[in-house]
Parts: sequence; structure tokens; C-alpha cells
Amino acid sequence: MSVADPKASPGASAANLATVSAGKRTVGQALLHIVSNHGLFLLAILFVIAYAILLPDTFLTKQTFRAIMAASVIVSFLSLSEMIVVASNNYDLSIAYNLGLSHIIVMGLLTRTEIPWYAVVAIVIAMGALIGLINGLLVEYAKIDSFIATLGVGTILYGLGAWYTNGAQLVGDLPPMFTGINDTTIFNVPLPAILVAILVVALWVVFEFLPIGRQIYAIGGNRKAAELTGVPARRIVIAVFVVSGAIVGFAGVVLAARLRVGQTAVGPEFLLPAFVGALLGSTTIRPGRVNALGTMVAVLVLAIGIAGLQQLGGGFYVEPIFQGASLILSVGLAGYAARRRREGRSA
Repeated sequence: MSVADPKASPGASAANLATVSAGKRTVGQALLHIVSNHGLFLLAILFVIAYAILLPDTFLTKQTFRAIMAASVIVSFLSLSEMIVVASNNYDLSIAYNLGLSHIIVMGLLTRTEIPWYAVVAIVIAMGALIGLINGLLVEYAKIDSFIATLGVGTILYGLGAWYTNGAQLVGDLPPMFTGINDTTIFNVPLPAILVAILVVALWVVFEFLPIGRQIYAIGGNRKAAELTGVPARRIVIAVFVVSGAIVGFAGVVLAARLRVGQTAVGPEFLLPAFVGALLGSTTIRPGRVNALGTMVAVLVLAIGIAGLQQLGGGFYVEPIFQGASLILSVGLAGYAARRRREGRSA
């Protein structure tokens, strides 16, 4: 049995204290890294555990799972489209209005014309891309701030939708193949959810492994520096708006197949959750910058949170309050993550 030497040198004691202190710092840094990079995952797990305890008979069911997926599909498309634009340090406030007009045009063409459904899908996606092109040209050539330009374009789109419908709902018989876009399931997973997953993987690959993705991030981080290295910022930003608009156009197709009715009021309510998904997603996976996987996690966290609140008996006002609070939190956390990222690079 060994006994500590009371005459041990002060230097040895100081070394031991330094080792213990370093160990504590290492553990603290590891915990901070986990919370910073995977905080949303942890929040999602906490939501599931809490709701499972409070709602043992209704929350952990197949119906709740399908409801969460159905509620998050359109928001996922819009959040991913917004993520692409935000990565270039711009904003697109027209996405919700583009969505509303797209689903109206889909219903109008399918119920008022003889155009085949697949041609209607192509037309509406192209229309969404055209709207994105207009946004990009206004931002890059007219030099209008993206916030103002896209808000103005969105307001025009809302007016065009009201003109096209004349304030009435567009209803009629839809081709079964078209409604199958929403109704089809593969291994009990809805087709729209599978399409969202494909889009997430594609955007993750583009932004993490392809030069164009790194160029978009470079433009968003420091446009002047990116241009000095030969990045064609103007063309890339316009292309970003075009791709974003095309994604929104397709989301309008999915929404029309889901609702089977066209009306002007649909669309604006998706703007807030789309922004929350894109901004909150920048706090996980790749803290400090928007990314596809983080955006998807954020959308699911929001969907899980709202689903639980609704099952707990929350009123109609609970969802906007939850989304508004989430937006404030996401902006704050995104700013904090960005500062930590810059400090880490400068260290």
C-alpha cells in the first residue's frame, strides 16, 4: 500500500492540477462540440421522449409518423430552396407566393385545358425557374436588395394568382396519375417524402463535394474575395435563384396533387416555416453555414414539436407562436454558430 509523500515537490502537484484542469477542459470542449454540432438532434430526441411520456397512446404511432412526414414535405422543399439562396448571402421572400401561384396554375391547366398532366408539371417547373430568373436579374443587374426585390416579386405573384382565380377556388377532376404523385407509397413511405430525401442527398453532394457548392459558399462568405479568385459570382447567384424557383415550382405540383384545389390563400403561411428551417438548419451538422442535412433536421424538429403540441390540445394559435419563437431562436443560434466558426478559423 503506497502512501502519498508529504514532501512531494510543488511542481509535481501543479502538474497534476494542470492535467486535471486540461481533462476538464477537454470534456467541456467535447460536450460543447456535441451540443453545437448536434443540438437539433438532441432536441428532436427530447421532443420525442417528452411527447411519448405525455401521450403514450397516440404519439408513437404510425399515424403520427405519417402526419409528420405529410406536414413537412412542402416545408422541406421550400426550406431547401431557401437554403440555396441563403448560402449565397441572399434571401428569397417570393418562395411562398411562387408556391401559391404554381399550385393555382397546375389546377387551372388541368381543369380548364386538355394539356397532359406531365406537360403541366414541366410547364409549372419552368415557370418557377423563370420567376427565379427574374429575381436573380433584379438582384444582380438592377442591384436591388434581394429582400426588397423578392418581396416585390412575391406580391406581384400573389396578385396574379388572385386575378387568375378571380377569388374563387379551382376544382375539377384530376388525372389519377397526377394525384398519384401525392398518394403513391413505396415501402409505406409516401413518394413526396422520398423525393425530398433525394433532393437532400443531391444538395448535400453539390454543396459538400462539388466546386459549384464551394463557390456558392465562397460568394456568401466574402463575395469580393471570391470574385478575385475568379468565381463568376453574378452568373452563379442568378443560377441559384433559378434552381430555387424550379424547386418551388415542383413543390407547387406536389401541393396541388395533395390539396386537389387551387386557391389564392394557400402559400403565404409557408414562408415563416421555410425560413425557420433554412436558418435553424445552419446551427447543426455544419454550424455557421446553411446546409441540406441541417435544414432537413430543422424541418423535422419543427414538425415533431408542432405535432406534439397539437395532440396535447394546443389551439390554432399555437403553431404560429411556436414557429415565430423558433425563427427568433434560429437567427440567434445561427449568428452564434457563425461567430464560433469565424473564431475557430482565426484561432
